[in-house]
Amino acid sequence: MIHIPVCAKYILYICCLHGIKMPKQKAINIEQYVINTIREMRISKGISQRSLAYQLNVSEGFIGNIENPNYRAKYNLNHLNEIATILGCSPKDFLPEKPL
Repeated sequence: MIHIPVCAKYILYICCLHGIKMPKQKAINIEQYVINTIREMRISKGISQRSLAYQLNVSEGFIGNIENPNYRAKYNLNHLNEIATILGCSPKDFLPEKPL
């Protein structure tokens, strides 16, 4: 079950009641920014999803799900720390210089 905050449920209810279609959110949030950055760095170093998954001790499908924006899977801080070690960088290299 997906958790939707009460205010969002109310907005969806009002929109449905009046036949208003809600636009899909396209903004890239901080999580997607980090995922995209890691993916680009991984590819530039010639590291496959399979290899990264093996080194993180997770399934290849987990990395695929994270890199697919249609899934809700995300890296946690421990993943970021380990990925930084694998890619030979700092975890802060995955973050934008300024808030999004």
